[in-house]
Amino acid sequence: LTEDMSQVLRANVHLVPDSSLYTSETGMRHRTAERVAKQTKATVISISERRSTVTLFIDNFKYVLKDSREILAKSNQALQTLEKYKKRLDQVSGNLSTLEYEDLVTLLDVVIVLQRSLMVEKVAVEIENYISELGEEGRLLQMQLDELMANVAEESMVLIRDYVINKKDSISVKENLLELSNDEILDLLTIAKHLGYGGGVNILDQKMNPRGFRVLRRIPRLPYSVIDKIVKRFGDLQTILNANHRELDTVDGVGRARAEIIQDNLRKFKESTLMDRYV
Repeated sequence: LTEDMSQVLRANVHLVPDSSLYTSETGMRHRTAERVAKQTKATVISISERRSTVTLFIDNFKYVLKDSREILAKSNQALQTLEKYKKRLDQVSGNLSTLEYEDLVTLLDVVIVLQRSLMVEKVAVEIENYISELGEEGRLLQMQLDELMANVAEESMVLIRDYVINKKDSISVKENLLELSNDEILDLLTIAKHLGYGGGVNILDQKMNPRGFRVLRRIPRLPYSVIDKIVKRFGDLQTILNANHRELDTVDGVGRARAEIIQDNLRKFKESTLMDRYV
C-alpha cells in the first residue's frame, strides 16, 4: 500500500525478506511478516484465518489485535470506571472553587483535584487505545468519551498554571505528571513536588493563593491573551475579585464593556458556587 494507505500498489506479491533476520514466529506467513517489518521498517499486517488473529509488525514491535467482543467488554468496563472518576473529580473541583472564593485553599485541596484529574486522563487514554483497535465499532464509545472528557485536560492545565511555583513550566509539569505511574499518582507529595513544593506531609497544609486562570477561563469569549494580562496586572484571584470595572478597564485588551462583563460573571460564579456548596 501507499504510505497514506489510499492505494494498493501491488497485490499477491511473494515477499522474500532476508532469512538471516531473527524471528520468534513459527508459521511461514508470520515469520515472513516479522522479517519484512524489520528489514523495511514498514507496518506489516499478518492475518491468520485458522487462528482468527490479526497481528501487526512494526520494526521490532509486535501486537496481536484482540477479539472485538473482548475489547468492547473491557472498554465498557473502563468507561464505567471513568464515569465514577469523573463524578468524583467534579465534586472535588467544585469544593476547590468554593475554597478559592473564600480564600481558604491549601496545597492539599489543589493536589487532590489534580490527582483526580490525572486519574481521569489516564483512564481516557486507555479507552482511546480500545477505540483505535475497534475502528468503526468504537464510534459510539468515542462519542461517550468525548462527552465525559470535555474540558478535563484544559481544566487540569489551568489548575497547574494557577498553583505551580513557576508558571512558565506549566506545560512540562503537565507532561511529567501524565508520565507518572498509577502508584506515583496516589502519592500526594509526589504531585506536590512536581508543582515545585518540597518538604514533608506538613507542606500540604500550606495556604495557597490561586492566580485566577481557572476562574477567568470560565468567562465566555474571554481570550487567553486577555486572561494572561489580567493575572499579570492583579497577581491573584482575590485581588481580581475585588477589582472594580474601572480597574479592570486599565488592562490592555479589556475595555469598559468587557470589564463590566468580567465583573458580572465573577459575581455570578461566586454566588452560584457558594449556593451549591451550602444550600
